[in-house]
Amino acid sequence: MDAVRVALLREVLAGTEWPSATRRFASSLRGSVVPHGGGLLLVGTEGYEPWHLAAHLVDEAAWSGTPELTPTLVRHRVRASDPAHLSVGLGRIEAARSGETLLVVAPDDPGEGLLSRVHDARRAGATVLALDAGGGELPSLAHELLSVPPWQELDLDTVQHLVSAAAGENCLPSTAPALRSGRRLRDRLSRLADQLTAPPPARW
Repeated sequence: MDAVRVALLREVLAGTEWPSATRRFASSLRGSVVPHGGGLLLVGTEGYEPWHLAAHLVDEAAWSGTPELTPTLVRHRVRASDPAHLSVGLGRIEAARSGETLLVVAPDDPGEGLLSRVHDARRAGATVLALDAGGGELPSLAHELLSVPPWQELDLDTVQHLVSAAAGENCLPSTAPALRSGRRLRDRLSRLADQLTAPPPARW
């Protein structure tokens, strides 16, 4: 999602909790990694790898001149044939220490194995941030949490776009929410989706 689409999405969401919530979370992320010169670990669940968030954070790191935002993608399954940047397994979380940041993206159950490693990383001094669907044990382990329950107007993928875009901004302004009705917001999101997916006008 490019900057224009993010701006359109924010315009649609103006007056809801989401612009301020995603910017607040992004501010925590940036504030955790920048003072320590990086050390951002990004991990999903066994059934979900946050590829898109990793790619967007790499882009934002380059565009904003903030290399500290570049994440190390930690994977549940690593093959011998995988390139080096895709060969970091869960053992990396066990090795996390003070000054490092662990960002967990969990649209589904993280599982006991991952939760145990997150708990150990927190005890070792790492800062834990989490994007999840609500419930479970992950919220109790996170220093900063942003939950996107299934009944919300947005999905977790869209929220990840907003967080990564905000993390790359040099200024993270706050937006005071004035909540709109769910139906009205869904209608506006539907119209935005139609705009973004419509074919370009014919050129003669």
